[in-house]
Amino acid sequence: MDHLTTEQNNPESVAIDQMDPIQIAMLMNREDLKVVAAVERVLPEIARAIEKVTERVQAGGRLIYIGAGTSGRLGVLDASECPPTFNTPPALVVGLIAGGHRALTNAIEGAEDNRQAGEEDLRGVELDAKDVVCGIATSGRTPYVLGGLAYAQSLGAATLGVTCNEVSELTEVSDVLIAPVVGPEILSGSTRLKAGTATKMVLNMISTGTMIRIGKTYGNWMVDLRATNVKLKDRSIRIVSGITGLDRQRAESLLARCDGEVKTAIVSQALGVEKIEAQERLKAAAGRLRKAIQG
Repeated sequence: MDHLTTEQNNPESVAIDQMDPIQIAMLMNREDLKVVAAVERVLPEIARAIEKVTERVQAGGRLIYIGAGTSGRLGVLDASECPPTFNTPPALVVGLIAGGHRALTNAIEGAEDNRQAGEEDLRGVELDAKDVVCGIATSGRTPYVLGGLAYAQSLGAATLGVTCNEVSELTEVSDVLIAPVVGPEILSGSTRLKAGTATKMVLNMISTGTMIRIGKTYGNWMVDLRATNVKLKDRSIRIVSGITGLDRQRAESLLARCDGEVKTAIVSQALGVEKIEAQERLKAAAGRLRKAIQG
């Protein structure tokens, strides 16, 4: 692994154990500035990934993240954030991590080295040719991820690879390879740092970009959110108020009449129709709010 950029020694941090807290924070901040530039260099590949996932999801497929350690946790995190943010069914965006659920909070020794387990976990979620599998491996060589992607390709599923090393074994099993090279970490090999930040940024773009493309937003409003707590209920009211022009009290009343469904409430107000007709118009527009309103 000596050739991996993420395993190299960073000359900027050779004396980090002699630094005081502000010096450590300043160094980390300087290094983190490199992450944005690294992600910027791979924007074309990220755009291709968004297009591919959008196509597959619209055809009835899913986005499945697969990774180990920090990479796996970031995939599970991104998947778990989609239902409350975009009101997607939990099965639409799935996160798999080597070692299973316990690996989210505990290191599972050797789990990432089991190539067959990647295939087995994808079999466990009944991987289909319509799906997209996004393998996340900072090193680009994690056997668990490589095994999973190879199996996905054998079924005809689309494959994405996310790594932070330019030369990567992921290349052979990825239809689209996304490689933001962030350089050596301030702690050699600690890829939860810059590499983890870059990975989170990439996954944010893929999932959010896809949800925008399939009509989960209206402008920059999250109109398909699921109001599962006080904060989100308040956000729902503000979204309805902001788009329709209703004051808060009337927006809240409208939402109540529409069973808390933000898009239904907006269509109801915009077209002057009752809840049932608003829901039917949304269904006819495949859930796209702008199309439901404008026809």
